[in-house]
Amino acid sequence: MTSLGEYAKILRSKNSGPFEITLDVLFSDKVTYDYVKKSGKINKETICRLYLLKKEQLKSIVFYDQALGFKVTYYRNTSSGAVFDRDVYGAQQHAPLMNLEID
Repeated sequence: MTSLGEYAKILRSKNSGPFEITLDVLFSDKVTYDYVKKSGKINKETICRLYLLKKEQLKSIVFYDQALGFKVTYYRNTSSGAVFDRDVYGAQQHAPLMNLEID
């Protein structure tokens, strides 16, 4: 089995404002990007399962063919910097997606 982290050239997370997290995944070539995109593994159900989200917490999944990548944005449970926030910059949230098995 090959994980998304093995296919991706860049896999990162960051704040998208104080109330959202964005996951960016970029690939080094079109063949790999198309393979992952067509696998069907990047969908609402998968993201919600990996991040323990309710469907209404998932804002968007957008594929950018020109950039050979996709972006996932979801609403944070706690705003950035609030009491009980565990990752003020949203920089450590990509690991569940990194370990997603694609094939």
